[in-house]
Amino acid sequence: MPSFDVTCEADAVEIRNAIDQANKEITNRFDFKGSDARLELKEHLITAFADDDFKLGQVKDVLLGKLAKRNVDVRFLDHGSVEKIGGDKVKQAITVRNGVSTEDGKKIVKLLKDAKLKVQGSIQGDTVRVSGAKRDDLQAAIALIRKDMQQLPLGFGNFRD
Repeated sequence: MPSFDVTCEADAVEIRNAIDQANKEITNRFDFKGSDARLELKEHLITAFADDDFKLGQVKDVLLGKLAKRNVDVRFLDHGSVEKIGGDKVKQAITVRNGVSTEDGKKIVKLLKDAKLKVQGSIQGDTVRVSGAKRDDLQAAIALIRKDMQQLPLGFGNFRD
């Protein structure tokens, strides 16, 4: 039975490279001289540090620019709230999405059922497996998911015949 998987996974190597490049640019820029602006990466959590809210915004702009140059979709990032860490210094946690969340998986399965396509969607961990009898039905399902779930950077892989 033909099937494919719907995933939501960023390239970890490209994210690390983008953060390293952003940190290099931040250390070399004149407007950041003498400040504690930097980015740190731990697994799927990026932490942005800066002296004030304005510089934090600039740090995030540098990061987004570097991610865009490396073809990493910025929809993978979930920005947390800005926290004060003593004095005027601030930090912000930015989570990198990894896998389709359960809520989004349920939305995708419901979308496929409501469309009356001859495909079945099932949530398998952090992916959604879509299977159907015909390849054309699966291609219609991919087009439907792409059109209706634009807020997520979804990938379609593991297409089996």
